[in-house]
Amino acid sequence: MVSLVQSPLMTTNEALGRRMGDSEGDRNSPPGHGDSRAPGAAVPAPAIPADAASGGPVPGGPAAEAAGPQTGPPPLASAGPAVQLAHQQLSRLLDQRVWMPGSQLPGERALAKRVGVSRSSLRLALAILETEGRVHASAQRGWFVRADMVSEPPSVLKSFSEVARARGLTASAQVLSCELRSATYEEAQRLRAAPASPVVEIVRVRGLENVPVCVDTTVLARAQDTVASSDLTDISLFSLLEDSGVHVMRSAYTAHAEAADHRIADLLGIPLGSPVLVCDEITHDQTDTPVLLGRAVYRGDAYRFEATLLRGA
Repeated sequence: MVSLVQSPLMTTNEALGRRMGDSEGDRNSPPGHGDSRAPGAAVPAPAIPADAASGGPVPGGPAAEAAGPQTGPPPLASAGPAVQLAHQQLSRLLDQRVWMPGSQLPGERALAKRVGVSRSSLRLALAILETEGRVHASAQRGWFVRADMVSEPPSVLKSFSEVARARGLTASAQVLSCELRSATYEEAQRLRAAPASPVVEIVRVRGLENVPVCVDTTVLARAQDTVASSDLTDISLFSLLEDSGVHVMRSAYTAHAEAADHRIADLLGIPLGSPVLVCDEITHDQTDTPVLLGRAVYRGDAYRFEATLLRGA
């Protein structure tokens, strides 16, 4: 039996804010004109802005004026102790794969509580991790673990051709159809595209060592003309997309069992009613935009689904 490996990457719908100017806690102000404090009473010192505790310059203060406009997070070595603590704790959690590549981090309030720092210190630590390529921010959605972070199989997104090559096998494809058309209403919704947007649909029988393994149907919303004019018998669609500047980063993947109907049984050379595994995916690019819808129907004796499941802390 030929074993192929795929794995879903987890996503969440938790919305996060990145209001870098948010204040935390109450801030006192120096007493003003008309203060009713008794003569000789001690005058409290002005409160230090929260950013000072995280190691950043006080807005408008002498250090800020001397340093000029700040265009990014401070280097880790010069960051305050709270920022360094948050960076250390987050790095450890990322190393332990508490959050999988491509998944969304918890909200700032929960994350700050978990690592034991203020939200302003947390934001600076996240910004430093972003410069290190470990996380990235998505506008209006929050922070995500970078999907291209080094990880061990099976939690790696690979094309059929790449999986075959990794096992020393030869992948093949019989193209049944390749059609430029308008997206259906449901496809447009899943691709977050306008109704009737142009797509290319490719239907292929994929094989290993000339043995039919799956019937693969793909709907692409990017690089349609390039894909439609290419020889698809021995090439990875992921490679074609990358050649067009579209870098596949993550895929939401589901699988369920069915019995082979007449069409699938004939294409895969298996008896009618044989068990097959139906795998559906929505694949996203480097901007987290859906670019591909896929459905692969695998013969049950030639495919094994593997996933790494982690229990949350």
